[in-house]
Amino acid sequence: MFTQQLVNGLTLGLLYALIAVGYTMVYGVIGLINFAHGEVFMLGAFLCVGALGLGLPLPLACALSVGLCAAIGVAIEAVAYRPLRGAPRLAALITAIGMSIFLQNLALVIWGSRSRPFAREAVPAFFSRAAVELGAVRVNWLQVIICLVSLSLMAGLHLFIARTRAGAAMRALAQNRVCARLMGVSVNRVISLTFALGSGLGAVAGILTAIHYNSMYPTMGYNAGVKAFAAAVLGGIGSVPGALLGGVVLGVAETLGAGYVSSPYRDGVAYAVLIAVIVLRPSGLLGPSGQSGRSGRSGRSGDSGRDKA
Repeated sequence: MFTQQLVNGLTLGLLYALIAVGYTMVYGVIGLINFAHGEVFMLGAFLCVGALGLGLPLPLACALSVGLCAAIGVAIEAVAYRPLRGAPRLAALITAIGMSIFLQNLALVIWGSRSRPFAREAVPAFFSRAAVELGAVRVNWLQVIICLVSLSLMAGLHLFIARTRAGAAMRALAQNRVCARLMGVSVNRVISLTFALGSGLGAVAGILTAIHYNSMYPTMGYNAGVKAFAAAVLGGIGSVPGALLGGVVLGVAETLGAGYVSSPYRDGVAYAVLIAVIVLRPSGLLGPSGQSGRSGRSGRSGDSGRDKA
C-alpha cells in the first residue's frame, strides 16, 4: 500500500508541478502572483473537450487547447496586469483575484456548475491498462504518460531558460528590469512569452487532470491553483526545479495523508508539511537565502510608466 501511495502521490505531484511552474515563472520575472492561473488550468480541460466535439483527434485537440490557453495568458497580462506595472503591488494583487473570479464565473455561465466527465470515447483504451504490475502495486499507462509528459516539459523549460536567448532575456529581467531594458531587452515581449509558457503548461496539467480523474468543472482551478501555489512556495518560488520538487513533495504528502490518516484530512496533512518547511527554511526547499529580494524587487523601483519597450 505504501508503494502504491507513493506512485499515486508522484502522479499528483507532477500535475501540481506543471501548474506551479506558471506561478513561479511569472513571479520570478515580474514579482506578481497570477491568481488567475488556476482558471487557465481549468480552461485547458474545457477547451480540449470543446475541440474534441469538433471532431479533432485527441493530440490535435490538446495542441489547440494549449495554444488557446497560451494566448489567453498573454491577453490576461496585457489587459489586467500591464497597465498596473507602475501601480502599488496591492492594486495588481486585487486585479489578479478579480480576473480569477471573472474567468471562473464566465466558465459557470458557459458550461454550468455541474461536474462533467471528460470525453472518454476520445481517450485511447490502453490508458487504463496496467503498464507495471508488481504484487499490489499497479501503474497504468496514463500515470506513465503523465510522468513522462510532465518531466519532459519541465526539463525542456529548464533548458529553454538556461540555453536560449529568450531564456537569457527572462533571467535578465528577473535580475534587474531597468538594466535589462537598457541592454535592449524587449520587456513586454519577454513578459508575454513568460505568461504564454506558463499558461500553456497549466493547460497541459488541466487536460491530464481531467483525463486522470474523468471529471472537470468550472471551479476546479481554485483548489488546484491554491495547491500549486503552495507547491511553488514550498520548492522556492522563482525556481523551476523548486516547483517540480515542491509539487512532488506536496502530492506525496497529500496521498500519504489520505491513505494513513484520513481522506478528509489529506489537505491538512499536505499544508502541515508546507508550514513545517517554510518555518524551517523560509525561502523554500531550493530557494537560496534572499531569493525573494533578488527576483521580486531588484530593479523594480522607479519602473512606473517606463515599460513601453
